Amino acid sequence: MSEGVYIETSILDYLTARPSRDLIVAANIEVTREWWDKRRNDFQLYSSQAVVKETSQGDAEIAFQRLEIIRDFVLLDLNQSVLDLAEQFLGHSSLPVKANVDAVHIAAATVHGMDYLLTWNCKHIANAQIQRKLAEISLDFGYDLPILCTPYELLGG
Repeated sequence: MSEGVYIETSILDYLTARPSRDLIVAANIEVTREWWDKRRNDFQLYSSQAVVKETSQGDAEIAFQRLEIIRDFVLLDLNQSVLDLAEQFLGHSSLPVKANVDAVHIAAATVHGMDYLLTWNCKHIANAQIQRKLAEISLDFGYDLPILCTPYELLGG
């Protein structure tokens, strides 16, 4: 069985992004599209209603494109266990309160046993310092934190 990857909103943003003159943004767009084209079929892709809500916002045409991409993803249930773990992440790690949706993404991927959470959010999600505490909290509640990473880290294989 293939490994499970929770696709967080920023991945969809880069997949549907317009060209950018910002070199870092342009590189992230390229890497995201390369992962999508070459590696996505090696994984089972998941998301959640939190991603659906976020991707529905903004430019209507691009929002439609993002929603089309996740149309066939399995949507993980944002059940009470997910919400409780997200609350623990916010209360006992260095995630700020404003990162509440990020905490839900991490908790959904954790509670539902994902192998990876794919993101470009390196401030609150793919952040090595925050991950250590999130892993401790997850273990305290009987879960293994998935690997929180960018598409760069899942390109090989």
